[in-house]
Amino acid sequence: MHRVPDLSDIQTAAERLGVGLSTDEAAVYRLHLARMLAEFDEFVQARSVEAQPPRFAGAREPGHRPGPDEDPHNAWTWKCNIEGSGSGLLTGRTVSFKDHTAVAGMPMSFGAYALEGHVPDFDATVVQRSLEAGATVTGKNVMNGLAGGFGFGGGVGDYGRPANPHNPDYLTGGSSSGSAAALVDRQVDISFGGDQGGSIRIPASWSGTVGHKPTFGLISHFGIGFGSDQSIDYTGPMTMSVRDAALALEAVAGYDGLDPRQTREVPDRYDATSGLSAGIEGLRIGVLREGFLGATEAVADSVQQAIEVFDKLGAVITEVSVPEHLTIGGAQMALSAEATLAVRGSGFYGAFARTFYPEDTIAAITRAWQHNQDLLDPRALLSLMAGEFSRKYWAGRLYAKAQNVRPGYIAAYDKALAEVDVLIMPTTVTQAPKFEPVSDPSTALDFALQSPISQSAVLNTRPFNFTGHPALSVPCEKRDGLPVSIQLVGRMFDDALLLRAAQAFTDAVPFDEWLAVDAPGAA
Repeated sequence: MHRVPDLSDIQTAAERLGVGLSTDEAAVYRLHLARMLAEFDEFVQARSVEAQPPRFAGAREPGHRPGPDEDPHNAWTWKCNIEGSGSGLLTGRTVSFKDHTAVAGMPMSFGAYALEGHVPDFDATVVQRSLEAGATVTGKNVMNGLAGGFGFGGGVGDYGRPANPHNPDYLTGGSSSGSAAALVDRQVDISFGGDQGGSIRIPASWSGTVGHKPTFGLISHFGIGFGSDQSIDYTGPMTMSVRDAALALEAVAGYDGLDPRQTREVPDRYDATSGLSAGIEGLRIGVLREGFLGATEAVADSVQQAIEVFDKLGAVITEVSVPEHLTIGGAQMALSAEATLAVRGSGFYGAFARTFYPEDTIAAITRAWQHNQDLLDPRALLSLMAGEFSRKYWAGRLYAKAQNVRPGYIAAYDKALAEVDVLIMPTTVTQAPKFEPVSDPSTALDFALQSPISQSAVLNTRPFNFTGHPALSVPCEKRDGLPVSIQLVGRMFDDALLLRAAQAFTDAVPFDEWLAVDAPGAA
């Protein structure tokens, strides 16, 4: 049952909407609100026929939370064993998911204790399609989420810090940090991460995995949630081989009708494997000049050696320049402020589309926002406040302009990609930084709000969240015990070409040696 708001409640609600009500006016509104809320209550409690949530038909056990002996690098929030169809592209492969992806019957916290105990009753599209393709789902991975995290250092976050298996004293990268650690530990074959500014590719780069941010919309985002603009949000596979990344993409990509972000440009299915071993003779690779700004000597040298490998394999190497690469970050920051506010106001999974809305998950997140504000991510609170003042000062024009400049940035990269087939640059301009714990609360808060590590990490990854071009991170060496990675970027829906180029590269180098872990035990 609901409670009819009293007069002070109504006046307070009106003030939040920018309207002042006298006591007499509030009393009139109260009469009408009481009637409307009673009708709402009758509707929400009615036993109406509702669409059934998508869910793979197979049986599943509840699973468990692993202890330190089973999870030495703190990669997992939950472990389980859900068997797939028994046949398909992913038969024999194990798959896990960042803990912002719904797996029916498995806990989902979005990285926040405030959502501890929430269990969705539906499968995200990537989960359902993975199971249909024969994969075995083995769990959920730790993420930097609604409560912050330790992927970029500092001391604010829930569920602890996934340690870098190559050296636990160094960072794993965020926000798909648990996915990277689990892969490098060889505890899973494929983990689907999430990427809003590089959160697949940064942990892939720092931890030494393959990480694929697909073309926007190519993989359905249904059943996956995060706290900012959905137009820059992606899911994609992280793996220990290019072939597994291609198999994972082919198994789950394609239009599904449940993700309103997918246009009919998205094919029903996507072939990522038939040309994987075709080689790269004559492939035109453009070295992005701006992508090397700020790179350490070790990273720049390692990436240059990788470029020489492509040259020996028959690729045609040229240098290209996209000056907009240096300014695109401002547009995405402008977009994100009001977007965070909008996501909160629209029930986390958005509004206005004809699709399935997960009622229990929406309610759980809304309650967490309403009643556990102090437990949530300081960066999210900062974005919410920035969004409030943005609306106040610019009346929506900031967000509108950020969306409207997007075609110009897309065109800038498309112009370069008309002259070459693939762009290459470092994924991150540094290797994994050392973890420096921050114990002072004020310092930790300031670090969480403006981590200098995260600011440099996204220089080459964030642009392609904004434009939508596919981007693939591939380890290209290991220096001083830590991985270095290249990033390949291609035309829209040319993901298969990136994978083909990466396959040729990894076949030509001692790839397995670079991926091997020779670090001491976990911290």
